[in-house]
Amino acid sequence: MKGANHPRIDRRTLLKLTGAAGVTTGLGSIAGCLGNPNEGEGLDVETLTITQGEFPDVEDPNDHITGPYFNVYDHVYEPLFDVTPGEEPEPRVVEEWEHGDDRTVELSIRDDVVFHEGQELTAEDIAFTLERQIDPDVPPVSDQVAGLGSIEGAEPIDDTTVELSYSGAAQLAEFEFGNYLRAVSREWYENDAPTTEDGVISGQDAAAFNGTGPFQVTEYNPGQNRIVLEPFDDYWGEVPEVGELIFEGETDDGGRVSSLLADETDFIDNVQPSDVGNVEDADGVRIEEVTSFRNIFLPMKNEVEPFDSLEFRQAMNYAVDNEAIINDILQGFGSPMSQPTPPEVNGYNPDLEPYEHDLEEAEALVEEAGYTADDPADITLTVPEGRYLNDADVGERAADDIDQLPNVDCDFETVPFDVVSDASSAGVDYEEIPFFLIGWGVITGDADYGMFGFFHDDGGVQNFRDEELQQALEETQVEDDPETREEMLQDVNEMAREKAPWVFLHQQQSIYGLDADIEWDAREDESVFVWEMS
Repeated sequence: MKGANHPRIDRRTLLKLTGAAGVTTGLGSIAGCLGNPNEGEGLDVETLTITQGEFPDVEDPNDHITGPYFNVYDHVYEPLFDVTPGEEPEPRVVEEWEHGDDRTVELSIRDDVVFHEGQELTAEDIAFTLERQIDPDVPPVSDQVAGLGSIEGAEPIDDTTVELSYSGAAQLAEFEFGNYLRAVSREWYENDAPTTEDGVISGQDAAAFNGTGPFQVTEYNPGQNRIVLEPFDDYWGEVPEVGELIFEGETDDGGRVSSLLADETDFIDNVQPSDVGNVEDADGVRIEEVTSFRNIFLPMKNEVEPFDSLEFRQAMNYAVDNEAIINDILQGFGSPMSQPTPPEVNGYNPDLEPYEHDLEEAEALVEEAGYTADDPADITLTVPEGRYLNDADVGERAADDIDQLPNVDCDFETVPFDVVSDASSAGVDYEEIPFFLIGWGVITGDADYGMFGFFHDDGGVQNFRDEELQQALEETQVEDDPETREEMLQDVNEMAREKAPWVFLHQQQSIYGLDADIEWDAREDESVFVWEMS
């Protein structure tokens, strides 16, 4: 477990507190565990360099929902719990938690946690952080609200006790608060933090960071996509024996592989399928892979023509040859999706099949939507490059498939990932980029996180508005019986498949290249933590 010795909550106690059977997959999967020194040796190196395809373009820990950003900042800012997919939650900053009868939960936090700038962590800091995440009037206007849909507020009871209130089931609340709340010091924010006029933490050097994690920032150069971390001497728990931890960003897929093979970095993400053999054949490096919880898809904003037509959206699913994309572009590193929720996530519906590739059916549905060969629908698919596995090539093939239809003209455009991310957050009626490729990791381990953000008016990244779907999703949020709730979520997934808010593509395979001497198992949630390496 992570940090200093602390009591475990056994399964019986956990189930009693949550009122939920089978909740061991519950609290999600964003936080990791520092290797316990009694369980084996961790890393002992002077310098460890990790190179990712995406480098953070923000300094505010509450102002992003991007996996590679979490991988950097979770070494600086720490969540309240340690959670690993499929395992019980472990106390971390929170030592104990207990649900009340009035949809509240009382969290007891450690009394020896300090921020890198010297402030003591208190319950007020946690309440302040939640306010930053869910209150649109408190900066930043955070997309992290998408993962905290049932959490209504927080109130400090004393310095080490905070009470969270929630509107939904206890199980759902745990999925949510277990994955967020990386605390920001209120004292530091209000007096010393570099902020923009809008109140967002932003700076060009190490002074922009102040967390409670095992590493502190000593150098930061956003222009060079480079951040340097060193162990925090006053960290409350164990710290990996890494003298200097460096994160770098390199969007070029081949460039990351070249850096690994040249011994310029120790670890890279998103190795392209075409490069796997080169890494496997090289000395001193190896491949590590796992099927992730990340779903790759093409959202269609349904308040923008022609995506306001159910028939047209279904047609796009029939038009794209997803199996061919997986086999040809991804070389088998992926599995087709049939719904918003990946397998192994609570609420996944095993009875749903992916859309078949059927150009005749697609053409007929487009014609039902009102478009003909003489008057075709004119659309553009916008795709990021370097964020996901072969994303540009996947998008280009999908656009080419759609363009085969005589009654649709589909163009293709590549853009930086932040353009797509902004489009996803811009609202369901955003006409400039209504059709794009994006991925979403269901990091909480619960289907609500994979749908609430995209399908609910309060979701933060909504790109599909449907009253029936939204109401069904809301009903799952207040169902206290876990088995009933799981069945309800499966029904919502079936409804979503039928309404076709997205072109469902594939579940992404996470492929990493790393120094052969590093022992590390890839996680389904795509998290990369130094404390899990040895």
